[in-house]
Order: sequence, then structure tokens, then C-alpha cells
Amino acid sequence: MFDPSLIKNDFPIFQRHINGKPIVYLDSTASSLKPQVVIDANNTYYKEYPVNIFRGLYKLSEEATTAYELAREKVSQFIGSDSPNSIIFVRNATEAINLVAYSWGRINIGESDEIISTVMEHHANIVPWQQLSLESGAVIKYIDIDEDGLLNIDNLEKSITPHTKLVVLTYVSNVLGTINPVKEIVKRIKMKNSKIKVLIDAAQAVPHLSINIKDLGCDFLAFSGHKMLGPTGIGVLWAKYDLLDAMVPFQFGGEMIKEVYLDHSEFKKPPHKFEAGTPHIAGVIGLGAAVDYLSVLGMDKVRAHEKELTSYAISNLSHLSNLTIYGPKDPEKRGGVIAFNMKGLHPHDIAQILDEDNICIRSGHHCAMPLHTRLG
Repeated sequence: MFDPSLIKNDFPIFQRHINGKPIVYLDSTASSLKPQVVIDANNTYYKEYPVNIFRGLYKLSEEATTAYELAREKVSQFIGSDSPNSIIFVRNATEAINLVAYSWGRINIGESDEIISTVMEHHANIVPWQQLSLESGAVIKYIDIDEDGLLNIDNLEKSITPHTKLVVLTYVSNVLGTINPVKEIVKRIKMKNSKIKVLIDAAQAVPHLSINIKDLGCDFLAFSGHKMLGPTGIGVLWAKYDLLDAMVPFQFGGEMIKEVYLDHSEFKKPPHKFEAGTPHIAGVIGLGAAVDYLSVLGMDKVRAHEKELTSYAISNLSHLSNLTIYGPKDPEKRGGVIAFNMKGLHPHDIAQILDEDNICIRSGHHCAMPLHTRLG
């Protein structure tokens, strides 16, 4: 059974009290808390086989290598990937997006080519493309939202021209909570031009929704471990293998090489081509434990619980006459994040007052300044 009170016991942070009061954590959009099994997985690595991977023939190294690659297989299965070789471990979703901008974008996007994005994107899915545009002369188009925080998909489709090379899109907005109909959007894009590549920022989706990458039909998918109960400093890029195989390495050095000569080097095949140097081994193993934990909970149950909480919160907050909620009101169309303003009160003051009761919320621009500007 999905029993929130029992699940809460899995998180040791809730044993802590500050000034005699329990912690009420409402900032999972920024970073999720960690269950004991993830902490244990990290500690087991450091206590029992805290050595490097791939490089050693001794048993400790073999154990570490096995645990590392097993985590890759777990992540692959969790998102419905055909092959673990399409899973690249990076620091976070930000690095995953930058990897695509560097290794695919700089080769395939040139002057007058078009990148289509939206006004609801996190900075991590805006700034890399701005920089690529400055370097290449490409053009970025932004799709607007309506007053309910929903994208106009017809406008997105109409924005596609023969110059369009890439569409970048968040699956779930970290401010509005809007769940974009990614499968439908990708299908419509590919029907118009099958050569257009689609990158999905799934940092707010993978921890909350059941994801099947084959069903979505996108070309690139990025997400972070720390938002899905895993350690900080670990993230994932999934990409179609033929794209990864054709892309240039993001970084150069140890482990990503096949052969090195004084005048040239030959590189390994993906995924290792994109994992130069010693990776965050403990983080990867901890992410594998987080995937196990979420799999046991069942993502359908996680989503059902989230909808119940969201409905409850919106219903009760809506009774406050001086409070404005942003994003869709229908819990079917949004995730669990609820952004709001209170008339006459500064967001930082609200956050500070709530902190006196150990209620943890986020205030500010939420790494989405263009969206906040759009919302006024």
C-alpha cells in the first residue's frame, strides 16, 4: 500500500526538529530529500569498495564497476530505454543540456537555422541555446503561454519552418507546474519535419510521472538525480544512440579514449565517450538506489498521490482572496509545484515568516526570469 505516513519514516531528515518543531519540506522542486536506502547505498560504496571503476582487475574495482554499470541499467529500464548505452551520466540536467548544445548543436546548427523554445523554460534550457545562437548566428523563437499557463501547440507547429533544426521544451514547468503533452507535441513536430530534433527537459517529470522514452518519441531527454531522491551532483542525458555515436565528445581525457598516440586519439563508443575522467561513482550508485525506491513505490501511485495533494492545496489556497495561483487549476494538467503571490506581501517575507515554523518554501525567480516577466 502507498502509505505516506510510512513512507515519511524512510527519510531520516524528519527525525530532526528545529527549535522543538518538526520540518515541513515543500521545496522538492529545487531538490528532493533522500531516503535512508539512498544514503546507505552511498555509504556502502565508501565503506566497502571506495575505488575507481574500469581501471582495476582486483575485486574491489570489479565490485565498484559492477555497481556503477548496474545503476546505468536501472536508469535505462526506469525510463523505458532500449539500451543502457544511451544513458550518459553527467552532473545534472544542466550539464546534460549543455552537452547536447556543445556536442550536437555546434556541429549541426549554423547561421539562420532556427531553435524553437518556450517562455516557460528553466534558465538551464534557455541560456545554452542563447550562447549557441550568439556563436552560430542561429535564431531562437519562443512560444508563448495562455492565461492558464498552457502552451498553444498550434502556434508551436506554425512556428516550424524549413530552417528549424531543434525544438527544446520542458516536460513539466518548475514554476507553473504545467505538464506539457510532450508525446503529442513531438508527434506533430516530426510529422511536419522528421529531421527536426527535440530535446525534453524532464527534470520535473522523471521524479513524478511514469516515463517511457520510446512512447515520447523525442531525441534527447535530460534529468537530475537530486530531484528524484538521489544524490546531488549526478544527472542523466538520454539520447538516441545513432545521435550519440555521431556526436563529438564533450570532454577529453581518461577512460573516454580507445587508443592514444602522440599525433591523434581514438575514442570509445557511447556511453563512455561522454564520461571522461573519474565520474561521480557514489552518486551513480546512489541514483540506482533511488530508482529502486521509486520503482517499488510505483510511479502511477506517486502521481496519484501528487494529484490528491495538489487538489487539496489549490482548493484551500483559493479561499484566500489576496492570493494568486499561477498555472493550470486542473490537477490533471499540472504537477505538484504551486507558485503564488500574496497581494501587498513580499515573497521573501512570506518565506521567512513560514521558516519560523520550519516550513520550507522557495521564493524568488525560480531560475525562470523570462517566465516571471511574462506573468508580470
